[in-house]
Formats: sequence, structure tokens, C-alpha cells
Amino acid sequence: MYRLMTLVLGAALALTSSIAGAVTPLRLATTTSTDNSGLLDVLLPKFKKATGISVHVIAVGTGKALRLGANGDVDVLLVHAPPAEMKYMHAGHGVNRRKVMYNDFVIVGPASDPAGIKGGKDAVKAFEAIAQHHATFVSRGDDSGTNKKELILWKDAHIKPSGKWYRAAGQGMGKVLQIAGELNAYTLTDRGTWLAYEDKVPLKIVVQGDARLFNPYHVIAVNPNEYSDVDYTGAMQFIAWLTSVPGQREIRDYRLHGKQLFHPTAITKQ
Repeated sequence: MYRLMTLVLGAALALTSSIAGAVTPLRLATTTSTDNSGLLDVLLPKFKKATGISVHVIAVGTGKALRLGANGDVDVLLVHAPPAEMKYMHAGHGVNRRKVMYNDFVIVGPASDPAGIKGGKDAVKAFEAIAQHHATFVSRGDDSGTNKKELILWKDAHIKPSGKWYRAAGQGMGKVLQIAGELNAYTLTDRGTWLAYEDKVPLKIVVQGDARLFNPYHVIAVNPNEYSDVDYTGAMQFIAWLTSVPGQREIRDYRLHGKQLFHPTAITKQ
């Protein structure tokens, strides 16, 4: 009887271990824009259907996503801050960085447009006008890709924003849009998240079309030579699918309010 119970217990433990291994999800650290826009809700079920791999999403600013990768806390990254990404790669934290898609940033603000920038296409001049008028501006303030782009624009305008008119929220893009709406303020947002929130906030696009607002996304596997316990095989399967014809087609075809949010760059002709 004891031997039988031992065998049963051993089989149960083996089965539990097998099941646990089978359902361990791939850990993806990504910018809030891919999450807030609804894109991941479309991509991840298709990826799981194709590979059997489920994905646990950690949606944070790009800066924090890169730190998670550098610490070996995730397996793969989907981010949008090329200068920071290249520092991450040069430090040896990532491998197999691949182009995935792009959209652009836009400046949104209240219909009253106190800075008088509506209809402009020069983001730096728009920031100069916002500062000159002390018009309320809500910054992500979270070291995200959007925050990094915003700080570059302030630097190009030779302005160090400060004072009551400049609010650092330390929040994701969706929350910042809500805060900006409540304060009748300006903010910088990626177009994908804007399209997901434009019906929820009393703001309008006031500046768009500047080449400096280009917003590319890349996918990066965490370097298994730094952390042997990362799921490198799963990360490479994710990269392969995301940059394949089916993955790129899903990105191309994703729409909100009839508008395309992201444009694929791994495969441009499909």
C-alpha cells in the first residue's frame, strides 16, 4: 500500500510539474501604447493559436521595460525609444533586435487652444509657444518612449520646462490623456493610444506631421548569455511570428474607428 501511494504521489507531482512547465507564459515587457491601443488584444491570441505559447504582459514605459530586460525579469521586449534601445544592446543585455512597426506622435490639447498652435506641423515651435503662454502641459514623466521623445523636443526648443504649468504625471499614456482632458491641457501622445481614447477625452489633435514625431517600434530578446533562465526559445518564436507575414498582416489590418494605428516595417510588401 505504501509503495502504491508513493507511486501515485510521484506521478501526481510529475504531472503537476509538467503542467506547470507547459503553462508558464512568455514574459513580455512592452510600452503602454501597445496595450492601451488594443493591439496586443489582437496579436497575442493569434500568436498563441499559432505556437501554443501564452504571453504575460507587463505594460510599462520603455525605460522601465529596458530595465526589466537588463535585470533578467522578462524574456522579450517590444519598445519604442531607439537611442535607449541601442544603449541597451551595446551593454549586451539584448539580442536579435528587429524592426516591427511604426506610428507617430501627435500633440493634443483643448479646443480653446490657449497656445495658438492648432494646425501647426512644427513640434518644436509648438513646444516653444506652450512654454511662452504657460499653457498647462501634462508630461508622462515616467521615462517611457513618449517621455523620452518629449524631453528631446524640449531640448531642441532650448527649454527646461518647470513651474505650475508643467505637470509630470508619472502615469501611462491612457491615464495622462485623461488627466490632460480634466485640466484642459496639452500633451504628447502616440497616435495609436490617441485613437483609442479620442472619444473619451475633450481634446483635439493640434500638431501633427513633423518628421521628428516619427515613432518606430522594435522587438528584442533578452540575452540568454546574461540570464540562463530566460525563455530564449519562446522569445525567438515571438520575434519570428511578430515579424512574419501573418504577424505583420495582423498589425497592418488592426483598425480603430476605421483608421490604421500601426504600420508594419519587418515586411512592407504583403
